[in-house]
Amino acid sequence: MEKFIELTAIAAPLLRINVDTDAIIPSREMKRVSKEGLSDGLFAGWRYTEPGGREENPEFILNREPYRRAQILLSGANFGCGSSREHAVWALAEWGIRCIIAPSFGTIFYGNCVRNGILPVALDEDRIVGIAALAEADPTANTLSVNLATGTVTEADGTTHPFDIAAGDREMLMEGLDAIAATMQRDDEILAFQARDRIRRSWVYF
Repeated sequence: MEKFIELTAIAAPLLRINVDTDAIIPSREMKRVSKEGLSDGLFAGWRYTEPGGREENPEFILNREPYRRAQILLSGANFGCGSSREHAVWALAEWGIRCIIAPSFGTIFYGNCVRNGILPVALDEDRIVGIAALAEADPTANTLSVNLATGTVTEADGTTHPFDIAAGDREMLMEGLDAIAATMQRDDEILAFQARDRIRRSWVYF
């Protein structure tokens, strides 16, 4: 998994509340279980003019320049609610999104982001609306800088907004660790436990 330490990028405003995982990637677009080949289905219900089609809707934010190159997504409260499908995060990551800034997130979606290299940042709605207005006015001049080490989002003029993230989530993102890799970091402790447990409960291992 790619490490996340600091990112300066174009931010795409998608200020809708309750964006659920079926909107992020509709079930009809989930034709595989791998993490690859899902980006075409990202926001398919909004991105294309017809269900199942590929004619782009020119009004949708990610179909417009320079937002096609956005790596930061700005959105409304409860982003990623709905079903637990991890495909939603896989599609966002493959498309190129590295950070999502919203007032709040679906709990499972938030965890899936962390485990797939996307930084979910919770900021107040008013701050996001202000950032979005600048991004719409001049997206290439008003890029955002997100620093996970310092826990800050910085606007082009230097205005800084702090954000909180759990220490374990910060470590996974900064070290580029998925859940398995994070567990393997404690391999010595796990093996030591197993050795002690074999002595205490030897019958379990037969």
